[in-house]
Amino acid sequence: MTSTSPAASLADPFYYLANFHFVLGFVSERHADLLSAGERAFIDTLGALPQPAQALLVRMVMRKGEVFRTSKLVYPEIGDTADALGPLVEAGLVDHDPALSLDELFHVLRLPELRRALASEIKSDGLARAGKAALLEALAERFPSPRRLADWWPEAPGELGGERLLRLRVMETCDRLRLMFFGNLRQDWAEFVLSELGVMRFERVDFSDDSRAFQHRDEVDGYLRMHRLRERLAAGEAVAELAAELPEVPAENAWLATRRHRLCLALAQAAQREGDTRRAIELYSLAGWGRAKATHALHGVPPVATGNSEARIRLLRLLERLGRYREAHRLALSLAHHERLEDEPQRQALDRLLPRLARRLGLPVSPVADAPMTQRIDLTLDGPAHCVERAVRDHLQCTQASVHYVENTLITGLFGLLCWEALFVPLPGAFFHPFHSGPADLYREDFVARRRTRFEACLARLDDGSHGQVIRRAWRLKQGIANPFVHWGVLDEALLELALDCLPPAHLKACFQRLLGDLKANRAGLPDLIQFFPEALPGEPRYRMIEVKGPGDRLQDNQRRWLAFFHAQGMPVAVCHVRWQTTRAEPAE
Repeated sequence: MTSTSPAASLADPFYYLANFHFVLGFVSERHADLLSAGERAFIDTLGALPQPAQALLVRMVMRKGEVFRTSKLVYPEIGDTADALGPLVEAGLVDHDPALSLDELFHVLRLPELRRALASEIKSDGLARAGKAALLEALAERFPSPRRLADWWPEAPGELGGERLLRLRVMETCDRLRLMFFGNLRQDWAEFVLSELGVMRFERVDFSDDSRAFQHRDEVDGYLRMHRLRERLAAGEAVAELAAELPEVPAENAWLATRRHRLCLALAQAAQREGDTRRAIELYSLAGWGRAKATHALHGVPPVATGNSEARIRLLRLLERLGRYREAHRLALSLAHHERLEDEPQRQALDRLLPRLARRLGLPVSPVADAPMTQRIDLTLDGPAHCVERAVRDHLQCTQASVHYVENTLITGLFGLLCWEALFVPLPGAFFHPFHSGPADLYREDFVARRRTRFEACLARLDDGSHGQVIRRAWRLKQGIANPFVHWGVLDEALLELALDCLPPAHLKACFQRLLGDLKANRAGLPDLIQFFPEALPGEPRYRMIEVKGPGDRLQDNQRRWLAFFHAQGMPVAVCHVRWQTTRAEPAE
């Protein structure tokens, strides 16, 4: 199937309804085997309703929450809300007299209305001057059960002027359909609007039959359960209760397993904050190795860890903090010996941890190589300026050597343009729908391996000198299309031409190879500025990258790693340290 955009135009007042039907049709065609009888019935029922009723339901789906006031559901293209509402109530898609929890009551009523509805409770508790949040907190334990509005507030019909409260009964179904379409719950129905407005454009990708986010219904269930657990964690529920409900996910669904690892990491951090170190150790181990018990990691680390590297390092630091130095040292050594070399953040953390742990245990400490020296620039500028990077750029700018504030956009942008075809090759599990800004498996460990020959072909262009042609062509033809590495607002034609003229292909290739070693970690930490010397003499560098540090600012780990790489490659780079000029007031005469 070739990805296409919804046919609706914003000139059509019902464009959002057409977009919604596009999702339903897409899911019905590609995920028919994952739909329940109830979900198929919803799709059929909606399609049989009058257009105003369909439009009103979609308007409600696109808004936050499930409970609404009819006064908030007035749309010119729909017409009379009551007329549109009738078929929805009759079909059982909307409840016109719902039971409301206290939270929901506070969500839909205004503060003066709440004070009248709960007047006796407010008076007896002396809460007459309390705001909404204080009222809710004070009354929460007194009203644990939902009630209909007439039970909360018998005078409500007259007080609200006949206005009604409604509950959308199919939000859970619509969320599930949205999840099957997008492969996540981060993207919402507004993606269509942005696409139609031209704010966001997406690469057209051919879908293969197995290019779906989910292959089995239980995978959808597992994703939704993990999503709800995250919501409950954010709401402050106890980690012990949430950890007990962690769902299993199929081993063959790598991206879903990755999501589970991240949830375990979040739970582990929360457990550590709660002071539950035993559970934190267990969850860090689960996040780091995909194993349920910490002892598996502590007493026999598998040759290759398949979980979250941040969780592994956090486990080591927690063990060190608890004084369990021998366990931490054994685990750190195993990681250092078995982990892939390109996991630079983990290796950098291990290089700091291992000497500390060895000293604690009285073991020999291997000497640490001196950090490479990087050219230093010291500047004293008038200020403080709003943006220290731009202040340095303006100070260094001259006719012979232009300076550009690029940070993490130039090198990555050239990479994204050169490797466009490799990034958007339609492999199974990479693209689920027509609205991807990049492949869904971008940060999975096997991302590069699955496309290795394609990336090698792209980088070979840097060897034969054809890279400039490929990059320029992509810049022209793909202008404005979403790419996870290309920032169109920064990479204008003038900057592109300067970069292609002054950056040696061998330097670009080295940078791109490092990016491919760990796309997530290495796409950040690049220097703030780049200075070009187009008129440099033969043999002299035609560019220089500059990392800017204001007063009190220090190099971050990812910046140190890039600086060490540039030094090893013989690439010109400097760190500019800025002080602000202070002027003394003239003494009064």
